Amino acid sequence: MSIVEHIRQQLPSAAITYLADSRYFPYGLLDEGVLLERVASLIENTLARSPADLVVIACNTASTLVLPMLRARLAIPIVGVVPAIKPAATLSGSKVIGLLATPGTLRREYTAELIEEYAPDCEVLSLASNDLVDVVERAMAGKPVPSQCYRDILLPFLQHPRFEQLDTLVLACTHFPLVHSELEAQLPHVKHWVDSGSAVAQRVASLLAPAQAGRTGNSDYANKLLLTDLSKAGSFGEALVGRYGFTGIVRWDL
Repeated sequence: MSIVEHIRQQLPSAAITYLADSRYFPYGLLDEGVLLERVASLIENTLARSPADLVVIACNTASTLVLPMLRARLAIPIVGVVPAIKPAATLSGSKVIGLLATPGTLRREYTAELIEEYAPDCEVLSLASNDLVDVVERAMAGKPVPSQCYRDILLPFLQHPRFEQLDTLVLACTHFPLVHSELEAQLPHVKHWVDSGSAVAQRVASLLAPAQAGRTGNSDYANKLLLTDLSKAGSFGEALVGRYGFTGIVRWDL
């Protein structure tokens, strides 16, 4: 939803069909083979029923794995979300960067290549957390989350010998920007908080013709939230409908 927020700002009239794979949540724990097949099948199935001009894979874990395969199989543009290492390396004065991601994203060779290419002169302090994904889901559903939960998750950063020099932090999961202020309260000395939302939205806008970008959508699924498991939606899904410009929730699966 952090990506949706940026796209809505760039393209307020565009129709967005949002597919949330709640049945297989969280992706950060899935085997790579399962994730590849799951994402490809879901997207191809969805496009067959709800054609689109462009697809955004709004997940670092999925994007760092499935982009080459999807681009080979689909004729429309595919925009992925990958850790914002390049801008973080440019912004950092101390050259000590934090990378907060899911285990799946940190395991990817793609992530290691980004660090090697764009941050060879930086020390990157990596922290993998699926617990933070669960915390964000609770927070988005309006459930109370004690500040100590965030501190406990970030404890490895706080205990690192170069913690005080960490001046830039990459939020390499699209859940994490949704609790930016809560994370910032725990790491007040970090100057730069970096995610991919704005860059993804700009890329989407550049790939769509003006007529496409201004479509309000005639599809039955335009501006709908599609969930593969409604039992896991609850108040979370209802909150997202009102907050991010969607008009309803639809059960969705292969």
